Amino acid sequence: MEKKLEKVISKSEIYDLVCKYMRGLDRLDKNVFRSVFHDDAYCDYGFIKTDPDTFATFCMDALKDHIANHHMIGNSLIEFDDDDENTAYGEIYFNAYHKTIENGVKTDVIIAGRYLDRYERRDGVWKVAYRSEVNDWSRTEPTNDPYFDDSDCHRGKRQDDDVYYREKMYKPQT
Repeated sequence: MEKKLEKVISKSEIYDLVCKYMRGLDRLDKNVFRSVFHDDAYCDYGFIKTDPDTFATFCMDALKDHIANHHMIGNSLIEFDDDDENTAYGEIYFNAYHKTIENGVKTDVIIAGRYLDRYERRDGVWKVAYRSEVNDWSRTEPTNDPYFDDSDCHRGKRQDDDVYYREKMYKPQT
């Protein structure tokens, strides 16, 4: 029973890494993004194969001119190595929504794919040791979201997003 509980805890810790990765991308938070990787990790996205520092800089530069980004996690299958309790493998489905401006037109770029990962626990801490991205399909089309153009709702931001201001998550005192 203890081994099963340890795996449940490890899966939760690994899933948190995936969530932090997505937050780092969407909020352009390089420190959060970079924190999910071991220093000697390898990132293989086909068009870029590199270390996590170079990869983090590449991602922040690639997304900085977008109007907005929204990365969603889908199926998350995390399997442990039978011979090494400090190694796990992940197949993480994602949908990535990018709002850009292409030739003066607001455009939605949607990419669906999977991250294929190897995680390693070192000194009791799980991090990504290897990550690759497999793109299954994509779609690009002009934006059609007039609701937000005339709405006074809260909008997602980058580093100044409300998620970083927990004091706002309380009812105002009267």
